[in-house]
Amino acid sequence: MKKIGKLCVITDASVQKKYSHYELAREAIKGGADIIQLRDKNMPTGELIDTAIQIRKVCHKYKVTFLVNDRVDVALVSGADGVHLGAGDIPITYARKFLGKNKIIGGSAHSLKEAIQREKEGANYIGFGHIYPTGSKIKTDKPKGTAYLKKVTEKIKIPVIAIGGINKANIKEVIGTGVYGVAVIGSVVKSKDPVKAVKDLRKIING
Repeated sequence: MKKIGKLCVITDASVQKKYSHYELAREAIKGGADIIQLRDKNMPTGELIDTAIQIRKVCHKYKVTFLVNDRVDVALVSGADGVHLGAGDIPITYARKFLGKNKIIGGSAHSLKEAIQREKEGANYIGFGHIYPTGSKIKTDKPKGTAYLKKVTEKIKIPVIAIGGINKANIKEVIGTGVYGVAVIGSVVKSKDPVKAVKDLRKIING
């Protein structure tokens, strides 16, 4: 199984139009991201597979872990290192049957109860959030904040990766909770200089 990194950059071509998924992945790798997650809810499957194959090639060249959001089929066909699954996706137990024990499966959680459930189902890591207000996804629930995140990291044995509104100004507070890593979208993909944005985050994570 590939290593679960501490800085995940999620590509998003809907919140900005300047960069393609592949360009974002390439820039994020240059900056020091150690997980790239391809996320696109609207791209036709064939196009998504082609994009995933392109990103997988560049990730593997630089020994960066590559995950596909939601789509077990795309992860399988493209040779990705794993998937990240939300509540509405294929359940983790079934995804494991398709992917086998050597692929990474991440599971989203928005409460301690959900995080415990994802862990029981066999997730390799939890994507927990949203920590701060975020414009990258439509949210109906309130941000969880760092005090609640700390509670989750203390109870969950597998890596917890925090997500939601994380940027250069607040990442230190997030890391202070004892969380394993962070995932970012807007603070990198909407940035004027994605390479520098990732470098700045990486520097703080490395302490």
